[in-house]
Amino acid sequence: MTDDLRTYVQGHAGRITFARPKALNALNHPMCLTLERALDAWRDDAAVALIVIDAQGERAFCAGGDIAAVYHAGITGDFTTGQQFWRDEYRMNAKIAAYPKPIIAFMQGFVMGGGVGVGAHASHRIIGASTQMAMPESGIGLIPDVGGTYLLAHAPGHIGEYLGVTGARMTPADALYAGFADRYLPEETWPQIIQALCDHGDLRDMPSGQTPPNSSTLEAMRPQIDAIFSRPDLEQILTALRAADSEFGHKTLSVVARNAALSMQAAIQLIRIARAQNDICQALSNEYRFTYRACELAEFLEGVRAQIIDKDRTPHWQDTPDSLTSQRVQALLAPLPAQAGINFGAPAPNRAL
Repeated sequence: MTDDLRTYVQGHAGRITFARPKALNALNHPMCLTLERALDAWRDDAAVALIVIDAQGERAFCAGGDIAAVYHAGITGDFTTGQQFWRDEYRMNAKIAAYPKPIIAFMQGFVMGGGVGVGAHASHRIIGASTQMAMPESGIGLIPDVGGTYLLAHAPGHIGEYLGVTGARMTPADALYAGFADRYLPEETWPQIIQALCDHGDLRDMPSGQTPPNSSTLEAMRPQIDAIFSRPDLEQILTALRAADSEFGHKTLSVVARNAALSMQAAIQLIRIARAQNDICQALSNEYRFTYRACELAEFLEGVRAQIIDKDRTPHWQDTPDSLTSQRVQALLAPLPAQAGINFGAPAPNRAL
């Protein structure tokens, strides 16, 4: 048990509550392990009919992984801290996706990175007016992970490549359109819904979703996104953005210029591999190839330094889109040695995407 994550049984429900709102409920390693232990304990417990995951505070369900410890270990040459964290986190993500009982996630505020890995793999994914979802890892020299490449691969058209490369934030309508959420419900109704689920352990207490107040900008932009982000690689995507000479092209180029070229190209490849394989456990394994090597061989440490540690927002990337080689990307995506490989489980998702 950790004070940062509360796990307990309330009525017929197993309750999992993020409890570090001052840190935007960022997910650290002990929280991953606590969450996994709760899932394991309740899997075969007949008294627990369903799982409810929520969070304290109005600002965030979970704004991402707490990676400061990974950074501080990495700069000393300790790469195992990050490897162990991501291994355990991905195993937990796989268990959520394959869980045999309903998991209902109530996701307010920021839902990014590690928060997506918890909430967006649940069987029932609830969002409200404050929800902002994103996979912004390319901005810190990582890749969309926690099963994010699987979710992005199943977004309409090439929306997934766009979101993975740019890290763009999704509004509630965007999250529904992209397949990261199932139902929009007013946040003021959530406590009453959760209480009913706990009292009865019955999904019939879940109301039907409502239509968000604003339409999806992703849906409106999809023709432009598909035309550009269907291109074979990052270089050709950037060429198409420049040639478009449009407001969309200019805005997207300004965002992409801040992100790590190595991460963006790897994200494109991983999303397309996930689309072809259609297996969340394999997607997690493929993501782990990159994150296992991220501290040593990628630009993760520099990205975290610039965005989270020093906060100068000026990462000095080793690679640019022009200098990036395919060999550099493939070195990070190659199969891991046998002693490092891990099986994240059988592909048995509890929700059809």
